[in-house]
Amino acid sequence: MTQPKTVDFWFDPACPWAWMTSRWIIEASKLRDLDVRWNVMSLYVLNEPKLDELPEQYRAFMPGTLPAVRVATAVAEQYDNETLGRLYTALGNRIHLRKDKDPESYIPSALDAVGLPADLAGAAKTDEWDEALRASHQRGIGLVGTDVGTPVVAVENDEGVKVGLFGPVVTPAPQGEAAAKLWDGVYAVTTTPGFYELKRSRTDGPNFDNLVDDL
Repeated sequence: MTQPKTVDFWFDPACPWAWMTSRWIIEASKLRDLDVRWNVMSLYVLNEPKLDELPEQYRAFMPGTLPAVRVATAVAEQYDNETLGRLYTALGNRIHLRKDKDPESYIPSALDAVGLPADLAGAAKTDEWDEALRASHQRGIGLVGTDVGTPVVAVENDEGVKVGLFGPVVTPAPQGEAAAKLWDGVYAVTTTPGFYELKRSRTDGPNFDNLVDDL
């Protein structure tokens, strides 16, 4: 029997592309022997050194990403990985499927859906968990460099080398065997020394039509 592959997945709940990729890796894990380990990263922390250089609209968006990652980090530090994954699902359902962009609304609702204490919402307004957030962020970004974003996916390949990749960026989230085949391709590139990039211009925005709001 082969051991399941541990796949580390770094996310910021605010990113629709990371959300799409997370739904794909969950689907792929149903058909491939994958153990998904959730980790928090932060678009704010990633862009902090260059905030003044960002387009005005994106710069204004950045502070609003902090409440959800702070709450997710508090949960990551105090609960198990399955609970963090369920919270991410609940947050993503509200932010991306229900289009709720108000942390005062979606954070308490997500905590309630997962059965977590309501007072965890207080983490959104404090820097208490910022050191742990930055450490988690650095563990992910340290595998891929700072010229990428979220999500980051990392796996130990057959040679025993842990390889991190940005992406895959895909829409809509592949289902069934298509999800498994995409995983096979992603894993294949981790076994190629010196592989860095495949890319083409995006012609579509995030498409959530095939996703189910189930939490």
